[in-house]
Amino acid sequence: MQRLWLANIAPGTSDDELKELIKRYAPDLECIDIQRVDGSGERPAAWMTFSGTDLGSLGKLQLRLSGMHWKGRALTCGTTMT
Repeated sequence: MQRLWLANIAPGTSDDELKELIKRYAPDLECIDIQRVDGSGERPAAWMTFSGTDLGSLGKLQLRLSGMHWKGRALTCGTTMT
């Protein structure tokens, strides 16, 4: 499984909104789990898990979303394999 770290998410963003964002830029990826990481609450984050994807697709998505302004915030991304 591969995971995407998405940080600096606007507070109140739903899981469905996160999935829609992913589908907009990577329609071939299927998110199977979202784990929220609230921390201090200033820069909410989420680990998004994908099954059956190749590293190239997730890497391209990471490059696309890193620094993107979405809902008034600049997103930060990273990827990992588990």
